[in-house]
Amino acid sequence: MHRVQREVRPPWPFRLPRAGPDGVARRDGAVLERLVHVEGRIVHVRAAQPQAARVVLVADAEQEDLAEEAIARVRFALAVDDDLRPFHDAFRDDPLIGRSVRTRPELRISRRPEPFEALAWAICEQLIEFREALAIERRMLARMGRPCACCGLRDLPAPQRLADAAPAELEALGLSAGRALALRRAAREVASGRVDLRDPAHERGWARLRAIPGIGQWTIDVLALHGQGRMDRLPAGDLAYLRFAGRHLHANPRARATEAQVRELFEPYGRWAGLAGAHALGVVPGGGTLRATPPAGFSRPTSRRPARPPAREGTRSSAPGPRWRAA
Repeated sequence: MHRVQREVRPPWPFRLPRAGPDGVARRDGAVLERLVHVEGRIVHVRAAQPQAARVVLVADAEQEDLAEEAIARVRFALAVDDDLRPFHDAFRDDPLIGRSVRTRPELRISRRPEPFEALAWAICEQLIEFREALAIERRMLARMGRPCACCGLRDLPAPQRLADAAPAELEALGLSAGRALALRRAAREVASGRVDLRDPAHERGWARLRAIPGIGQWTIDVLALHGQGRMDRLPAGDLAYLRFAGRHLHANPRARATEAQVRELFEPYGRWAGLAGAHALGVVPGGGTLRATPPAGFSRPTSRRPARPPAREGTRSSAPGPRWRAA
């Protein structure tokens, strides 16, 4: 077994996040840990932040190069190397998100070390309440995930495992028949190599995925933002954004905007649209696994804006359409 340790000096304020509620990662005191599979082989990665300007990552693997690759993927997922000064300088006085930008410079978009994770979880979270989606994800992890006997953690099932699963097996987890088929077909595209989610030409893979019934623009935007680091992408069909934009544009707490109106509202943020969206929503602690993750100990600053009506956290939806589609 090879152990690799690397120290990172974040170029911008950073706080190690909590573990997500899906059970993939675990926070043990000051240490965040999870499994990463590289070339089908397991790597145990831990991260800690002993000082504000220091983040330490340790990986145990069969080979040193596997450990190095796993650390690189976790660094991407944590966004620890992201320099957000250009975003801060551009929008610190913005009327929509400026206050959040000034008071929470450490806010980042949570990402996944493996983009297929973001795709699989996005399909699981389509058009249902977050609690229900979380239950599906945890069942999938328990029944189909790849375990580590040494640390007790589990990683998501490999794309091939989901591609080979019978629809009934996926439906038994709580997925609808349509989402089970969409997940199988997406997994087959990835497992076969027809869709390479790490190909820098992201649009090529998105086009093939969009051809799968049940995968719409919301799913692609979640994959792009949380799995491929595309902060220019915004899941504009998310119910949270439709409500936020509706309140902002119509001064009505019950109003909902259209997806087109959400995109128009965030269009001025350009390559930072996804991060701007996280600041706009407030990133409520305990939100969905695919949304921006607040740091440990985070508390929302007092706001003078009118109170928002309660919303079911993690709800995914889209504007009404002629047929069912992914959010």
